[in-house]
Amino acid sequence: MILRAYLFLIITSMSWGGNAVAGKLAVGHISPMVLTSVRWGLAFLILLTFALPQVRRDIKLIRANLPLLIGYGMFGFTFFNIFLYSALQYTTAINVAIEQASIPMLIFLANFLLFRIRVTPAQIIGFALTLAGVAVTASSGSLARLIGLELNQGDALMLLAVLCYGGYTVALRYKPQLHWQSMITVMAGAAFLTSLPFSAFELAKGTAILPDTTGWLVAVFTAVFPSLMAQVLFIRGNEIIGSNRAGVFINLVPIFGTLLSVMILGEVLQLYHVVALGLVLGGIWLSERGKRHGAAAA
Repeated sequence: MILRAYLFLIITSMSWGGNAVAGKLAVGHISPMVLTSVRWGLAFLILLTFALPQVRRDIKLIRANLPLLIGYGMFGFTFFNIFLYSALQYTTAINVAIEQASIPMLIFLANFLLFRIRVTPAQIIGFALTLAGVAVTASSGSLARLIGLELNQGDALMLLAVLCYGGYTVALRYKPQLHWQSMITVMAGAAFLTSLPFSAFELAKGTAILPDTTGWLVAVFTAVFPSLMAQVLFIRGNEIIGSNRAGVFINLVPIFGTLLSVMILGEVLQLYHVVALGLVLGGIWLSERGKRHGAAAA
């Protein structure tokens, strides 16, 4: 069962690494708010083709938990992707991918402060390594820039995305006992509806870019892989091994995102990227090792 959770979470991380690359490919072909709306609109329509009977069976439970499910869709799906796609207008896909590694840091911290979930010393060290990797990436390896807390606009937007998804992941502990088809369908519908005002605002400002062929290809990819497959597998992984351990696997996003950015986008891999990835990988290993030892001791 645990190996299945690991497989689910690795596929999730690979899909999300591809999301950063897709978002970069979208620049100039479809604007961030429009991409978010089209992505979740397509995902919702795909889900309705097979999940509608299950949604009808669960309708009473859905109505009882509708505000929570809307909140999941709004923060975990809409806001996260709006900030991520907006960040990619100003920074590289490699930076965005590596900065997602700070999500587990927020999960650890929130779980400890809110629920007093114990964290082992090894997890704290792994947590610190992850934070160091994100700091190296956001500062482009410049100590002066790091001390001065100088972030470009894209990196700052990505940190807002991280806050949204970290909060969403922690809040999954309150999710109702819904069939996964019902849950992801309602959340995708909520994401689509809550994204529409942002697309309308983009249109009103005159900054909206309606999709061309490349834009549609990007939207379809993000609807199928990061939106549907990855979200379902992430929820299942959380159910099996818990949010602390599942959250650590988000640190694989920069690995896949960096490799895909170099291979597909031709982005240059800098020395500080290599250092950051090493810190992130070390953080994953220590966190998982600490969790296993903590469980054995308990």
